[in-house]
Order: sequence, then C-alpha cells, then structure tokens
Amino acid sequence: MAWGSADEESRRLVRGTGKPQKKPKMGEKLEMEEKRPNESGGKFYVITLTIFATIGGLLFGYDTGIISGSMLLIRDDFQLSEIWQSAIVSSTIGAAAVFSLIAGFLVDKIGRKKVIMLASFVFTGGAIMMAVSPVDQKEVLLVGRLIVGAGIGFASMSVPVYVAEAAPSHIRGSLVTVNQLFITIGILLSSIIAGAFSKDKENGWRYMLGIAGVPSVIQFFGFLFLPESPRWLVGQGRLEEAKKALKKIRELDNVDVELSEIERSVEETREQNKYNMFQCFVLMVKTQPVRRALVLGCLLQFFQQLCGINTVIYYSGSILRVAGFPSSLAIWLSCIPFTVNFLCTFIGVYAVEKAGRRVLTLLSFIGIIIALIVLGAGFQLSEKNSPPVSLRLDNYSSCHTKYDSCNGCIKDDNCGFCWEKEKEGSTGWCLHVYKEHPERYAKPENSTVTFYNESLCNATNYETEHYNWANDFCPTDYSWMAVLGLALFVIAFAPGLGPNPWTINSEIYPLWARGTGTSLATCVNWIGNLIVSFTFLLLLKTITTYGTFYLFCGISFLGMSILFFILPETKNKTLEEVEELFMSKEYKAMRDQEQKKKYAMDNNGYSELDGSKVDNSGYSGLDSSKM
Repeated sequence: MAWGSADEESRRLVRGTGKPQKKPKMGEKLEMEEKRPNESGGKFYVITLTIFATIGGLLFGYDTGIISGSMLLIRDDFQLSEIWQSAIVSSTIGAAAVFSLIAGFLVDKIGRKKVIMLASFVFTGGAIMMAVSPVDQKEVLLVGRLIVGAGIGFASMSVPVYVAEAAPSHIRGSLVTVNQLFITIGILLSSIIAGAFSKDKENGWRYMLGIAGVPSVIQFFGFLFLPESPRWLVGQGRLEEAKKALKKIRELDNVDVELSEIERSVEETREQNKYNMFQCFVLMVKTQPVRRALVLGCLLQFFQQLCGINTVIYYSGSILRVAGFPSSLAIWLSCIPFTVNFLCTFIGVYAVEKAGRRVLTLLSFIGIIIALIVLGAGFQLSEKNSPPVSLRLDNYSSCHTKYDSCNGCIKDDNCGFCWEKEKEGSTGWCLHVYKEHPERYAKPENSTVTFYNESLCNATNYETEHYNWANDFCPTDYSWMAVLGLALFVIAFAPGLGPNPWTINSEIYPLWARGTGTSLATCVNWIGNLIVSFTFLLLLKTITTYGTFYLFCGISFLGMSILFFILPETKNKTLEEVEELFMSKEYKAMRDQEQKKKYAMDNNGYSELDGSKVDNSGYSGLDSSKM
C-alpha cells in the first residue's frame, strides 16, 4: 500500500484506544511481529488440511482432462454433432463461471468449509448423473456436465481462500500453489484412466466420468472433521470458535497473538470493503494507475485463453485422432502433453522469482507461437499429402464416386476411408459409414452390378490384419508433428503464461481494488475459456485444422506484441513500488504534491486529517481505498 494505508494507520493506533502510537523506524519490528515466529506451530495438520481442500483442484483438473479422452467414445455412442460436442465440453465451463460468482457470495455468507463441502456434494451428483446417462438422451449428459461445472465453480473460488486463510504466513505461498499442482495432477490422472478404459467401447466413458465422484466423496467426508477458517469465524464474531479452530490448525495452545492479528485484519477489511463492487469498479476506472493495471490484468487472462491452451486440454485426444492416430492410441498419447504440463509447472514455481514475470511471460509466448506453427504445419502437410481415393467399387453410392482424396472423404459424416496396410498412404477406398456400429465401420452394401468385397472394412467382416479403417482421420507420415507440437505447447505454457497471469493479477492492484480487479480478470479468463472451447470444433470444420492453429498463432503474436509494451517487471518489488509502475508522470507528480500536504504534520509523522472524501483521482486524503 502507498502512504496513508489502512495497514499503516492501524499500526499507529493503540488497539482499542484510538490514540497514536510511535511510528516504527525502518527495520524496527512491532511487538506482535516479534512474537509471531514463535507461534508458527506444527505443519502436519495444516498440510493435511491443504491436501483435503485441494482435492477440489484435482477434481477440476480431472474433469478438464477426462473430457478429452471420453469424448472420442461419447460422440459415437450419442452420435453427437459438432455443436453438441462443443456444448458438452463448454457447458461445464459456463456453469463454473456462473457458480464461481455465486460462490463469492456464499463463502462470506455461510463459510469457506461449507462451500467446499457443497462443491464436493454437487460434483459427486454430477459425476453420477454423467455415468448413468442413457445414450438416447444426450440432454441428461449435458445436465450432468452443468452440475459438475457448478461444483467446479464453487471449488475454484472457495479452495484458494480457505487454504490461504488457514495457512501460516511463512508457508502460505507454497500451500496455495498446491492447488495449481493438484490441477495438473488431476489432468495427468485423467489421461491414465482414459487410457485404461479406452478399450471398453460401450461403457468405458461411463467409468471415466463416474470415477470423478470418488475423490469428491473423500473430500466431503474428510471435511466433516476439519475446522472452519478462523478468519471467517472472527468476521462472524465467533471468537471462541475461531480460537479453537486456530489452536487445532496450528497445533498450539497459545494463539492469542495471531488471533489478535486476524481481528485487526478483519477490521481493516471491513473499512476497505465499504464500497460495493460497482462503486469499486467505477473508482478503478477513474483512477489512472489502477485503470492501467486492470487493463493489463484482463489482457493477460484473455490472451492466456485465446492462445488455445484449452484446445490442448479438452481436445488433445481429438487432435491426435485427426492427426492420424486410432482412438485407443490417441487416448494414451494424450498422457504426453499432460505429463509435460505437470512437470513443467515446477519450472514455473522456481523460475518466476529467478527470471521474473515479464521475461518468463514473453518467452512463454515465443514458445507457444513456435508450437502452434509446428501443429499448423503438420496438419497442413498431412492435408496436402492426403492419400488418393484411386480404388472405387462398381456401384452407385456417392461416397465411392464423389471424392478424390481421403481428406475430402472423411469430412463427409457419411463416409470413411479404407486402405490396405501394406499400401498405406498410397491408395484406398471411400466407403459408406455404418453409423449404428460402435466402431462406425463401413456399411455392407448389396450391389446388383457387381459382387461387394466383404473384406473391405465393413462391419460384418472386417479383416483387421490386412485393412485399416478411419472415418475421422487420414493416414499420414506427419502424425509425429502433432505430438511434438502439443508437447512444445505445454512446455512453453506451463512455466510462463499458465501461472503468471494469476501471479501478476495478485500484485498489480492496491488492496482496496484487489478483490474487484482479480474478479474481473478471472471473469475475462472464463469468458475466453468458453469462447475457445465452444468454437474449436466449428473452427476445425470451417477454416481447417491447420487454419485454426495458425489463427491461434496470430492471436498469440498479437498478445505478445501488446504485452511487450505494457507489461512491467514486478519481481522483487513491494506492492507500493508495483503501484508506481502504472503511474503516469503527471499522476505521480500530483500524488507527490498531495503527499507533501498530507505529511506536513506533527513530529510523529502522521496526519491529523481524516475522513477525506473520495475525489476523481481516487488517492486524496487518508482514505485507504484511494491509495
């Protein structure tokens, strides 16, 4: 905070008297601050608490990843169009966005613990509904996805708050990042489970989606024995309960000093939150440095999503399928980018304080652009070298006569490509798809003109030793480029553009605007996520697969160019110094002049003025909401 902040003012007042206290000199510690390290307590209980809480992150990651593998089976069982596939994927995101806002209200109204338990209960119900969805009622599956999204929305808001408030200050940062780590673990776990059940064409997707209910049940019952956030209890005036909870979490008998600090913090927060969200937003827009910070925070979240990261997470199986891999292999190959994503998250945790936010973010963009070029080039080469349909059956069906290449054939939902294994990439047949068959093999046809060769990839007599069949991809020599591109993408994304928008957003706003600014930037993130996930399959169909990745590449280059000019380095800077990074010369001069008037005071160095009204600058007087 800048001069005159609520935190500073509270240190100058003797608790309960309202009288001024001598301002501590540079490097001098307050009595409370000197005692706090002696009350750090044990770590075992708080780590246990964190693990149970961050199961919510694991559920988020698992659901995000499992839809990639399960969709390869779901779309055939439910016979989903591109619109329905997009709806099944993106419905969870939309529900999560809405219910994360509702959770913001509930965590203050009914408590952090109850919202987390509500999230696990709702998620379990959604997982069960998805697992038992009848294949002739895709609407039931959609409702299940919406319910799961509600659970994710509740958890995404409540888990980080609960962990941050329960953790001791000296390990708070590490424990909060466990949630992000559990998200990547959930994504990796989903790919392994998807691979394990990929052979079961009839019920595999049911197990994939239903298993998500197991950890959510564990979380629900685990939280029955965990305490509520001490900070929330203090805010409700339940001091004895707060003291009991704090003793349990810290594994200490004496927590009076920390409890006093929490009481003081709660009082400060009440003062700082005297504006509603709309009033705070108006004030942010009027205040030049905060306005610049808000624009930067929202752009970071927007370009994080519009680079196409969630196409990798949600549709990695489909991408690999289109690249030329069969479903069973595509599901297992999805483990590669998910594993890389998990491992590279550790690089980001280490490098963010070494290399800095700005450098890491811009380097991340460069890596993502290279990865998208590899993906786009791979699919473009595959399409350009698509095997020809040079062998035709002597009958009158449109699939046999309409298309000259595999690429054209498989784009028709009614047609598929059949080729001899020893002649892969050189020639093949375009045949009608038997949509009622679980593998969607070629449909047996009766021809009065000539004898139909029953061994040509059809559902009644498919000779898998001699023929290959595909109705949504073509054989190609460039499949490796898809795997390489996906791996490069997550290698570049995980350490930089993945965590940095969240880290930077937590640093660039003054305390009075931090909640509103972070909420608005998060909302932009969800909106970008929804746009990408809902439009991806439609883009593949309208501007081709390689055109879609080139589009993401262009957006990423635009994002990198904009952020190159507006993203400052916040590494090793205090929050006061970060605020000054966004001030124009004129605004800073005006602020300095204001501070000279404010601090032309008594020997104690604090202002006799108080209760100043908010002006358009948002930084006049001693009101902490303007600093």
